[in-house]
Amino acid sequence: MGMNDMIQFFRQMSGRLGSNIYAGVQGQSNMQNISFIRQLQKEMKENNCLDTPLQELQVVVFDLETTGFYPEKGDRVISIGAIKMTGQELLKTETFYSLVHSPQPISEEISTLTNITNEELRSAPFVSEVLMEFYKFIKNHTLVAHHSKHEQSFMQKLTWDLLKTRFEHRIIDTSFLLRLSNPMIKSIPLEEACEQCGIEVINRHHALEDAKLTAHIWSHYLVRAQSMGYKNLREVYEYLAKIR
Repeated sequence: MGMNDMIQFFRQMSGRLGSNIYAGVQGQSNMQNISFIRQLQKEMKENNCLDTPLQELQVVVFDLETTGFYPEKGDRVISIGAIKMTGQELLKTETFYSLVHSPQPISEEISTLTNITNEELRSAPFVSEVLMEFYKFIKNHTLVAHHSKHEQSFMQKLTWDLLKTRFEHRIIDTSFLLRLSNPMIKSIPLEEACEQCGIEVINRHHALEDAKLTAHIWSHYLVRAQSMGYKNLREVYEYLAKIR
């Protein structure tokens, strides 16, 4: 068996038996990945985003497209999209997008919803590769997501399965700032949040485009927070804690 055949064999085994096998084959590379993540975790503890002035706050807004809602029951990530922001400004050249290899075909319903085909997923990078590239993109930044529990649950599962390390990045849900206008709000669909902000909804259910929509929502409410006199996230947290 040649080297290329061996690589393909291990990739096929990764798809059939789980990403841990392929990650384990990498040996030294995997140890370097774990070390990199732990360094990020250390930096995050030293980087207190709560006291950063809102106009200087650096975040990465991201979105995952998945085959379902329950990673513990076998649902998988099929694409990741993200965009960096400083304050209310979207850094349009600082984006991340990747499909993720799927070992099993996705349903016709998911394919229609996301406009992602099984052919594309068969040739997409493996989840271990995409996860590390994503970590290199986000570094120690605070993350923002809409309905963030969905993103958090998948990131926790992936990080533990592939690296045996906890996912410790702070994720702020957009509903956090939405509560400045409606303290009782818990969660609303992305489309509804866009409508309230006057944001045109395009290319829905594409991970990068959904991340951009979420970033526009975050930007809208970050401006509102500043107009209300809040200087940083800590002041917003303290205000919202009082009105619960």
